[in-house]
Amino acid sequence: MLENINSPEDLKKLNIEQKKQLAKELREYILQVVSENGGHLASNLGVVELTIALHSVFNVPKDKIVWDVGHQSYVHKIITGRREQFKTLRKKGGLSGFPKSSESEYDSFNTGHSSTSISVALGMARARDLKKEDNQVIAVIGDGALTGGMALEALNDVGFSKTKMTVILNDNEMSISKNIGGLNLFLTKLRTKKLYTKSNSSIKRFTSKVPIIGKKIVKVAQRVKRSIKQLVIPKMFFEEIGFTYLGPVDGHDIEQLQHILKLSNKVEGPVLVHVLTKKGKGYKIAEENPDKFHGTSPFCIETGKLKKEKKTDYSKIFGDKLIELAKKDDRIVAVTASMKDGTGLSEFQKKFPDRFFDVGIAEQHTVSMAAGMAKEGMIPFVPIYSSFYQRAYDQVIHDVALQKLPVILCVDRAGIIGADGETHQGTLDMAFFRLVPNLVIMAPKDFKELEDMLEYAITLKQPVVIRYPRGGEDENIKFEKHEQIKLGKAEIIKEGKDLCIIAIGKKVATAMEVAKQYEEKGLEVEVINSRFLKPIDKETIKKSIDKNKNVITIEDGTKINGLGTAIEEIIIEEGLEGIKLEVQACPDEFIN
Repeated sequence: MLENINSPEDLKKLNIEQKKQLAKELREYILQVVSENGGHLASNLGVVELTIALHSVFNVPKDKIVWDVGHQSYVHKIITGRREQFKTLRKKGGLSGFPKSSESEYDSFNTGHSSTSISVALGMARARDLKKEDNQVIAVIGDGALTGGMALEALNDVGFSKTKMTVILNDNEMSISKNIGGLNLFLTKLRTKKLYTKSNSSIKRFTSKVPIIGKKIVKVAQRVKRSIKQLVIPKMFFEEIGFTYLGPVDGHDIEQLQHILKLSNKVEGPVLVHVLTKKGKGYKIAEENPDKFHGTSPFCIETGKLKKEKKTDYSKIFGDKLIELAKKDDRIVAVTASMKDGTGLSEFQKKFPDRFFDVGIAEQHTVSMAAGMAKEGMIPFVPIYSSFYQRAYDQVIHDVALQKLPVILCVDRAGIIGADGETHQGTLDMAFFRLVPNLVIMAPKDFKELEDMLEYAITLKQPVVIRYPRGGEDENIKFEKHEQIKLGKAEIIKEGKDLCIIAIGKKVATAMEVAKQYEEKGLEVEVINSRFLKPIDKETIKKSIDKNKNVITIEDGTKINGLGTAIEEIIIEEGLEGIKLEVQACPDEFIN
């Protein structure tokens, strides 16, 4: 089947049995490619039948499908003419792992972060209405992403607006980690109920035509139906805010899915279709370990084991050190936005369950709640990926920095992080955090320095940002020297008189390698580990620049408003003359 599918039109020609065979082949193909290249496995295996049904019922690209987060769009991409290109997933210049409108007209909107799809889809639907067009707009969102505040804001607006659009709630009881929260409990109740909504439009039309009493019968029947719904499905949240709720429906039954999607087309106004799927469906190892196979490196299909053994990384060092610190200080708590495993907090949760808080995919709430805890004397550590900290920027400013509250903002996955592309690169955090008053910003050169910084941050009793990269230490450079950390104090790793290299974070190791290359040419190179981006050690850096005259800065953030900018400011403010400066940083653009 798969070899004959080059567009959704080819898919529409298949009968149900052929579509079932196609689903089987799609799973095998995705498993094969992801096991070799790495990628998001469990989420894609879970939406195979749903994607087939969507493309069977709707007419994309005229109809618009907006995939929330977008990591579950592999099936969509394969069906829409990118079957062979899929083999280039996570390779340089290859297929994006997320929807990308520049890649295909079938990708209606670029996504990469959660909880945005309903807002985008509503915007598209309103634009459609203003242009007096007749296409369908569908947002596909997971139950984990529905815990994000932005999704709830959008649901509120859609329900009130009565705009015709469809929200597909892909309910697999998972985000990256297991879902938590009151909304998850509500969905659990819904999952236990059978499909209660039937197409009664024909019955209604027939009954209303009965002379004299017809319309009264309809009104009585509608009242009875509403009463029954309140008994069968308590706290009917979606209906109450203005949606027609359809479901729950088996997300792995193509025939049922096609039926309910066709039914949703007949409803005027917003519809929410509740689809139950299983993350990792069809690959038993992923079904049993959906969190481990959310995003994976290449692995052996037979065993599920990674082809390259995972080494100790910064997230693991962070988690282990936090446990050590928490044993000594019962004020320390850990707060995560549904990223327990990814940020190294799994063991912390086991050892300190009462001091661990997973608030769901809700970065804004995460930071503000941590601020409240800090105000009442706790010491919250908040590890969030760099690209996701963008979502909580106002809360860092308004709820933490303005009040100088001792929240430790741990920025995981800082810098270039690899295969997930432009939406996940952590290149902006130094630039936007540097703008915020009252923040101390640090970055460690290695594991030991991260541990020292975590310990030191507690003593500052003010807001602190500690950024660290994905993965482990530089294997080629081992630092023997670790000076005691002091506020705003840089570390001179080696002295020289011809060239000064100033670096921060993991790029200090790069600076040492560059210094070695220049020394082979006869230059004496001075290497400075800035340690702090803010406050920066003006005194030490000024002396080194003035002595060497030739300066290189190296960082894994954007060229604008990072370490290089800070050094330029020192040169100008201190009136240093005859200085040659080269800034090595990420360009002012989004990096694939």
